[in-house]
Amino acid sequence: MEKTRRHRRRRGADRPAAAEPRAPFVLRKLATFNVLSEAGLEQIEANADRILHETGMEFHDDPEILEIFAKAGCDVDGTRVRFAPRFCRKTITATAPARFTQHARNPENNLQLGGDATVLCPSWGPPFVHDLDRGRRYANYQDFTDLVKLHHTLPWLHHSGGVVCEPVDLPANKRHLDMLYAHIRWSDRAFMGAFIGAGRAGHALDMARILFGDEFVAENPVLYCVSNTNAPLVMDSHMSGALKTYARAGQPVACTPWVLTGAMSPTTVAGTLAQVLAETMAAMTLVQLIAPGAPCLMGSFASTMSMRSGAPTFGTPEAGLMVLAAGQLARRLGVPLHTVGTLSASKLPDGQSQQEAAWGLMMSMFAGANLINHATGWLEGGLVTSYEKTILDHDLCGKLARFFDGIDLSENAQAMEAIAATGPGQHFLGSEHTQANFKSALFRPWTPDDNSFEQWEATGSKDAASRANAIWKDRLASYEDPGLDQDVDEALKDYIARRKAEVPDQEYF
Repeated sequence: MEKTRRHRRRRGADRPAAAEPRAPFVLRKLATFNVLSEAGLEQIEANADRILHETGMEFHDDPEILEIFAKAGCDVDGTRVRFAPRFCRKTITATAPARFTQHARNPENNLQLGGDATVLCPSWGPPFVHDLDRGRRYANYQDFTDLVKLHHTLPWLHHSGGVVCEPVDLPANKRHLDMLYAHIRWSDRAFMGAFIGAGRAGHALDMARILFGDEFVAENPVLYCVSNTNAPLVMDSHMSGALKTYARAGQPVACTPWVLTGAMSPTTVAGTLAQVLAETMAAMTLVQLIAPGAPCLMGSFASTMSMRSGAPTFGTPEAGLMVLAAGQLARRLGVPLHTVGTLSASKLPDGQSQQEAAWGLMMSMFAGANLINHATGWLEGGLVTSYEKTILDHDLCGKLARFFDGIDLSENAQAMEAIAATGPGQHFLGSEHTQANFKSALFRPWTPDDNSFEQWEATGSKDAASRANAIWKDRLASYEDPGLDQDVDEALKDYIARRKAEVPDQEYF
């Protein structure tokens, strides 16, 4: 174990610098944007409390959960749990940490979760992938490893993520082992654990202990779990099983209702917010009852539904209001906020995809989100991870990181000597100040073309998606292996082989 920890420290020390400057997370210097008054926040929380007290929430197929709630004094009737007014708030605020660190095997990539920090993660869960050369197709394990490597090269992403696509060529009941291995082997950033069930969560913890050492994992968050409710007001044993496993191991759990207004929650923003808050508070309360002080996040994945077709819609005004209000509610509870970013219903990396992506990511940033899942690549309502949209969205991540860095008021930035030296009627193109600052003064996105029409036409008249196509291929070709200690690598492979041998392959979860 000590050898593994020495290896972690050494990897951070001798790894070559990235071609682009990067930070391990965004440190926001701009204020959050509030959409609710204090009276409005009190009303939403009172409504959530009423839901939890009068209607309650169901926890299916997990008698231990019901016993935990009953011992805490909650009203348990079958699978339905009802909570006394303000019980959840008191439980959460008493012990849940306001911020914590998720450790990566390269300490330079450790993440702050909470406060003014924002962590940007790639897409999660799509069974399909898309690129301009091969079109839309079922994802396989080669896609999965390619995406992990691609994300590792992107300076404005911070987290390796989880199921960056669903490798459907692998057995459904075992592929989580291969996915975890890919994150560990091909990236040295922080990564997510397996979410579905206690068994798979236990596998993720075992692999993390091989990588970091038992003692380190016992004392530090090294994984990240998202525990989704089944809106409205249900949590199943797959989610509660993982939640229990990670909470007992001191690993963070983002307690996240996934709702579409009008289908899984009321069609109104205020009604949806009350339900989302009720569900996430019930889940965070469970985390604190299991392991007081274990890190947990308020999660909110709330979007809208087309009233014409019933299809999910993204980038809407209502979705923006919901995430901004969720940020206020999380700050009021004193816990970090987990939410989502560049969601789109578009089928291609086109204008619709970028309009919806820009709106969603900007709203989440102004909400003060501490971890933003699906910050790159998400298409077709979550069915597709797009290689080109990953690059286009990555530009958005960089732009917003630069924007939230605020205005530099250093002596150099004020440029008073440069203004005096240049004088009236002259230009700054050749000034010493411009020469000294031109590489760093302004953000440089990768995909836009700002050449003349004639230059653009002479180089192939490419649109943004075509330019992104060339960029992701170049990034993947220039990927540098972060390496992994051979003993650790062999131990991980041996563990995976033993776990796979224990059960037959299954096509479905």
